[in-house]
Amino acid sequence: VRAADGHEGTCADLAFGDLPRRAIDEADLIAFFLPMHTATRLALPVIEHVRARNPRARLCCYGLYAPLNEPFLRRLGVSAILGGEYELGLLRLARGEQTDERAAPGPLERVSFQVPRREGLPPLEEYAALRWNGERRIAGYTEASRGCKHLCRHCPVVPVYGGRFRAVPVEIVLADIRAQVEAGARHITFGDPDFFNGPGHAVRVVQALHREFPFLTYDVTIKIEHLLRHSGLLPLLRDTGCAFVTSAAESIDDGVLARLRKGHTRADFLEAVRRCRAAGVALSPTFIPFTPWTSWEGYRELLRLLAELELAPHVAPIQLALRLLIPSGSLLLELEEVRRLVGPFDETRLVYPWKHPDASLDELAAELLRLVADEQRRGRSRAQTFARIWELVHGAPPPEDPDRPARATIPFLEEPWYC
Repeated sequence: VRAADGHEGTCADLAFGDLPRRAIDEADLIAFFLPMHTATRLALPVIEHVRARNPRARLCCYGLYAPLNEPFLRRLGVSAILGGEYELGLLRLARGEQTDERAAPGPLERVSFQVPRREGLPPLEEYAALRWNGERRIAGYTEASRGCKHLCRHCPVVPVYGGRFRAVPVEIVLADIRAQVEAGARHITFGDPDFFNGPGHAVRVVQALHREFPFLTYDVTIKIEHLLRHSGLLPLLRDTGCAFVTSAAESIDDGVLARLRKGHTRADFLEAVRRCRAAGVALSPTFIPFTPWTSWEGYRELLRLLAELELAPHVAPIQLALRLLIPSGSLLLELEEVRRLVGPFDETRLVYPWKHPDASLDELAAELLRLVADEQRRGRSRAQTFARIWELVHGAPPPEDPDRPARATIPFLEEPWYC
């Protein structure tokens, strides 16, 4: 890739290919994108390998999880840490204007957004696609905004953005989508932490998208409280091609929701389900079912409610097996009860480990992870996997036949989202 200012670069996605050894050997600057916890863990041995292979190159880590893990990354030999709006920092490093960038705690530096360039990356058809009505639609990815104006305690966006968000100009978003459509995309995932942080901006984006690409479908992530506050916009999402809305419900326990500072209640979640259905918009909630405050009764109640609301086909099975992550910088550490619970920071797993007071719930979470992985290998449907989970937890078959035809065909991405 040759950037506009003359710098040459090589892009590599290590989820789909090997290290570009020649590029590494010749590079002056090697930057690792760390947008998620899993990506950061996978990057650690690669950073060590690259450091040994090309000790003269400057190493940079950027993305949400870079500033959260700054002390550890620097001990690995990473000299530049960028979070939030990282483009200007990367450019300065490439120009040699600055050799040691740090993610400052003050206001985020505003950038002039550019259309992303993806030359050298695998073709879109190799990535996760949308499945809907028996069709596989090649999917692309873009952002209409970055950051979030909310302060949920468990969210990695908050320590970096501190309640701020940045809107990407509509023309930049459309140009990015246009390039991906030319590369074969027929569905677009919007990666915004919350698409309705700026509802007016969101409206302009989806209207412009639908005018130019009426055949495109898309999906977005929206908080439960925003689904309620801006429920009048749900028909617009439906009419402009929104296949489904992801929402981090996290829990149906009001005590847990308050600790996470989610900004919604169990009743709000139920109302959001009702309003989305009334508008004809598929809602795909995500959960953190295993927290220090989870009980057997509470987990059974979650399964019961999903069955009662006929939401099991909407929920990726992995969402019913996840444990709460407490990474470095987590605002959960504001809570005294959490500080008493966690052990020393684990630099291999990049978390503060915790054990549930009831060891049987930790055993259940581990068993469910194995079950979900096995079901996926066998090609089981979401409903079939939910039935296996129900039977494991309740010791009896679920009230509904998992092979019964669904009320509606539920769109979903082949690779479920989680940190």
